[in-house]
Amino acid sequence: TGEGGQLCSPEEAIAPLCQSFMIPKKEINMVPDMAKWKRSQAYADYIGFILTLNEGIKGKKLTCEYKVSEPIEKLMELLDTLDRWIDETPPVSQPSRFGNKAFRTWYAKLDQEAENLVKTVIPEHLAEAAAEVAVYLKESVGNSTRIDYGTVQGHEAAFAAFLCCLCKIGVLRVDDQLAIVFKVFNRYLEVMRKLQKTYRMEPAGSQGVWGLDDFQFLPFIWGSSQLIEHPNLEPRHFVDEKVVNENHKDYMFLECILFITEMKTGPFAEHSNQLWNISAVPSWSKVNQGLIRMYKAECLEKFPVIQHFKFGSLLPIQPVTS
Repeated sequence: TGEGGQLCSPEEAIAPLCQSFMIPKKEINMVPDMAKWKRSQAYADYIGFILTLNEGIKGKKLTCEYKVSEPIEKLMELLDTLDRWIDETPPVSQPSRFGNKAFRTWYAKLDQEAENLVKTVIPEHLAEAAAEVAVYLKESVGNSTRIDYGTVQGHEAAFAAFLCCLCKIGVLRVDDQLAIVFKVFNRYLEVMRKLQKTYRMEPAGSQGVWGLDDFQFLPFIWGSSQLIEHPNLEPRHFVDEKVVNENHKDYMFLECILFITEMKTGPFAEHSNQLWNISAVPSWSKVNQGLIRMYKAECLEKFPVIQHFKFGSLLPIQPVTS
């Protein structure tokens, strides 16, 4: 992918087969390192991936028909496994209300099994890529020391990077676009919400009412793209409980709003001020453009977020070549 470019074509995807894979590591250790990130191939590929998917799902419902390939099915099985492990790892009784320590047990299992899980998704001739790709999967579920999860710690970005890597090695293809967002990413969100509720995970580095959301950002971008040119749902409607209840199964944005109202009490304008302000924007395309700008500024250009990002052979720190 390039900025706003395409998901890997099969021809491009063959290239990595002769490359040597590596375990991704942190490269952004100080604020001045941010310049390297913005010039990097990783940044171009990551933002290109996000924008390509944003374009691909425009005006489409979660419930619309789309192709489901074998790798997508296998990714769904992987996420189902993570979900099942939550059921097998009930919260422990402890004095503190938040951050249930059973999450550490759940995470230890993922830490141990991640590479094998990734091997179930990728073909045998790409088995060497599994260790590299698995790092992003492990980084995407929250922090096991602090028992928290959030955009600010780059957890969601790590999952998008995981999917981006699968595109770069040719496991996911151009015609998987809708399934990547509507099936895989949506299922990821369900599993993360279950983790957050079950283990009462703290929002990582939450900015309270001034942040967009305690836990996620991408579903608001992609979710607003889904609603572009909707015949009767306007941004002002998403603060209406009835509208959310009737339409959340079709639109990721409204699914996020529903989750916020389940998790928070009090007037929406008070607990989610940024989103309340967005409801005054006249059109979904303006909301979508604004959220992309905000994502770049508040997430991708902020050192506290990007210091957690890891770079390997698939998402390299080296400057963009093309």
